[in-house]
Amino acid sequence: MSQHPWTGGFVHEALGVRIISDPSALLPVEDLVGLALRRNPRRAHLLVSRVLAKHVPTEPALVLAAGELLGTLAGAALGSTVDSAVLRSVAADLQQVLRGDDAAAHDDAAGPGAVRPPRTRLQYARETLWDLPVSHPEVVTIGYAETATGLGRLVADTLGSYYIHSTRHAPAGAVAYGAFEEAHSHATSHRLLPTDPAALNSNAPVVLVDDELSTGATVINTIAELHAAAPHPLYVVATLIDLRSDADRARFDELAAGLDCEIKVVALGTGRIELGEDILARAQELIGTLPGTATEPTAAATASPEATASPEAPGTVDVLDLGAITTRRLRSDRFGNPAGVSSDYLGTLPEALPGAVSGEHLAYIAARIRDVLPDSDAPVLVLGCEEFIHVPLTVANALAEALQSGRVRFSTTTRSPIVPIDRPDYAINTSVDFASHDVTEDGPGPRHAYNVGPRRRPAGRVDPGAGTAAPAAEGFGSIVLLPEPGTELASITGPGSVTEALRAVTGAVVVVLMPADVPAPGAWTPQPSAAVPLTGPEFGSYAAEDVTWLLKDLRDAQLEAPTAEREAAIQSGGANYAESLPMEYLPSAQYQDLYAEALVRSAPRVATAVGTVTEMALAARNNEPVLVSLARAGTPIGILMRRWAQRMHGLDLPHYTMSIVRGVGMDETALRYLAARYDPKRILFVDGWTGKGAITRELTAALEKFEQSDGVRFSAQLAVLADPGHSVELFGTREDYLIPSACLNSTVSGLVSRTVFNKELIGPKDFHGAKFYAHLASADVSREFLAAVEAQFDAVRSDAVAAAASLAAADRTPSWVGWQAVERLSEEYGIHNVNLVKPGVGETTRVLLRRVPWKVLVHPAARSEVAHVLLLAEQRGVPVEEVPDLPFSCVGLIHPRFTAGAVGADGKAVAASEAGDTAASDAASVGAGA
Repeated sequence: MSQHPWTGGFVHEALGVRIISDPSALLPVEDLVGLALRRNPRRAHLLVSRVLAKHVPTEPALVLAAGELLGTLAGAALGSTVDSAVLRSVAADLQQVLRGDDAAAHDDAAGPGAVRPPRTRLQYARETLWDLPVSHPEVVTIGYAETATGLGRLVADTLGSYYIHSTRHAPAGAVAYGAFEEAHSHATSHRLLPTDPAALNSNAPVVLVDDELSTGATVINTIAELHAAAPHPLYVVATLIDLRSDADRARFDELAAGLDCEIKVVALGTGRIELGEDILARAQELIGTLPGTATEPTAAATASPEATASPEAPGTVDVLDLGAITTRRLRSDRFGNPAGVSSDYLGTLPEALPGAVSGEHLAYIAARIRDVLPDSDAPVLVLGCEEFIHVPLTVANALAEALQSGRVRFSTTTRSPIVPIDRPDYAINTSVDFASHDVTEDGPGPRHAYNVGPRRRPAGRVDPGAGTAAPAAEGFGSIVLLPEPGTELASITGPGSVTEALRAVTGAVVVVLMPADVPAPGAWTPQPSAAVPLTGPEFGSYAAEDVTWLLKDLRDAQLEAPTAEREAAIQSGGANYAESLPMEYLPSAQYQDLYAEALVRSAPRVATAVGTVTEMALAARNNEPVLVSLARAGTPIGILMRRWAQRMHGLDLPHYTMSIVRGVGMDETALRYLAARYDPKRILFVDGWTGKGAITRELTAALEKFEQSDGVRFSAQLAVLADPGHSVELFGTREDYLIPSACLNSTVSGLVSRTVFNKELIGPKDFHGAKFYAHLASADVSREFLAAVEAQFDAVRSDAVAAAASLAAADRTPSWVGWQAVERLSEEYGIHNVNLVKPGVGETTRVLLRRVPWKVLVHPAARSEVAHVLLLAEQRGVPVEEVPDLPFSCVGLIHPRFTAGAVGADGKAVAASEAGDTAASDAASVGAGA
């Protein structure tokens, strides 16, 4: 390796990050990437490609050649016969350009001693690839946003296949075919938006294109999602570098076996990466010591401190509006397009295929840009924007031809926050920061362009991918900006804009506006109905960012009945308790006052427990858990855990809530939804509290069943706020005290009912259901509860962290004392059924609100803690008995003779006794105020 020097050297020396290349690969990984530091709590380092032109301005012909070489490898994996010697010869040409090795680049045809310029060498390499028989028009090629959208198109063009890339854009009326998560990305969610899903629904082989494979988790999520929609026999993963571990590679094999398909991986460079221990903490500590890197850049238009050699006055701005001179509109590849062989649309076709520009039109655009550029020999940068990469790349290549210059470079803007450091052994030297202008799913935010400004560097240093030396602190004399087609000029000009930011680092900015062919809102082919997650305010009163409900909206279904009627129906029909709902009543004024007093008293205690369990959860899931709360008692706790992680650690954790039903198990549609989008190892289930541990057992059994049926293993580890039953290992406390959210029903749980599993309403592919009680909005305290607890976070932080550390070192093995106590009480009180004994404050509250209670047992020392329980018992005429040796604050006993109010382990009613009718009539007349 003869880079001058390697642009991963600083990170290697400072953090011990080490790349080991596989000598059998076409190219060493170190030739293909440098290293930088991320501003990302999920991942410390960034592999900065030298052939992708995403973060490093690069010779456009090098980007094209690398993409077409990767496409050729994909063609070979699809069955084409390709001479490996030809591939290695092309790879050697790329390597010599990457290393600036002029001594190896002699052109014998031009005479002794003649040196072949890098562009000439790269064009020769590309033409060599064009002659290879790798056409596969039958396949589907998919590129990943935002980094690999252009690379994916180059692979698709080489194969002559259909092409679509994932997107974070949000066009009006778009219908998503699928979505998946990229775990380590700064912005994780991707969607596929084909207007016609026919290609994706076919059984054709699929080629997935990304710039790198680190663990392969994103690819695994994608394959699972695609295969669930339409099985494909073969998936070819094409990537510039593959650094998966042996365990990660084994996961690909396991996935292929589980789906009964074949998965192949091809890459220009393969190897492995060694990060060392505590890389995240060490990287954050290092970043904190660097000048000017303590905080993330804002969306305001700024240049990094290193880019101080900018022009004395802002550069000029010229606008070239192609919409005024052409009727051809460009259709984005995010909607799905047929592709063609690269040599076709880059030179011979008078009309380009959708998503591309014909060679004739490229030459015209390049000529217009050339006419607008200042008359100077200074380097020119062509800059694409985020997902819009491929067409700007081909424009850059055409401009290099028009200028007959090797000093045209190509790069794009990005949403990835990276730490710039001005030194030659680091990949990102300067940063220009500005506000976004595209309409995306996650809304506006800061954007960046790297290595576009002047910097201090030794004279004669070889720029990555350039092949020719550039003078010190030169920067770019002109920058040609190509925003997404259809962009309004006003959105990219003015204070805070990309244009203003670029003017600060160059003498001339040329903005090229292209007209867009955007599908009308009704252009998308409707997809077969599938389970669709819900968010507020359309469903529930929680904010959309707080929780995603994996539930079906049943607000129009008639499911409620008075307690006696409901439980009589359960008994007579042998129905599961989750097929119907108890009546939801507005709490009385007295009860609301009691709740408010309890919240004031308990908020610091709850906040401490939230912090404790969240710290333990983060440690258990490598700082990247996907929180999945069990609706509905777990829902507010999951939200509070998410807010703690965000407030204390800057982590934006996904949070879903789903249904679990005793006797039915977990919602398997929801589990499949999660498995298609996340590494199952990241999933952490969350609930409010434990009693005897029945839900812990149900969770374990349900997940074992799911592994047998679907081959996906989720951890049965359950995190709870309070574990008085001693049945879990992750908890905030094991004390049995009042959690205010247990006092109320839907009015403290987002106005959402208990979950429902009724086969008349829930189809095989539906989520379990629930109702949104919007009519109770006047009594809703869901958000106020969250705010009251969150307000205590800062004050209890040190206590929570200390408690988590203490618990981490302690023996937390479940002893199941709750279950043992329930068995003893069941016998002592002559009930002889553990399902009629509900231990703990939360479960006792549920007995009084939903069941037909018989007695309430209270520990004498806990009366002040359970005032709401005592009030409910008084309102319902339920006797309260003090039990000094009670292991819980209180225990609720369901009437042992009114067995329609009790359900067994299978969720069905216990056989009724003669006293049932009498108790039913009594139960129907009390407690409406609760």
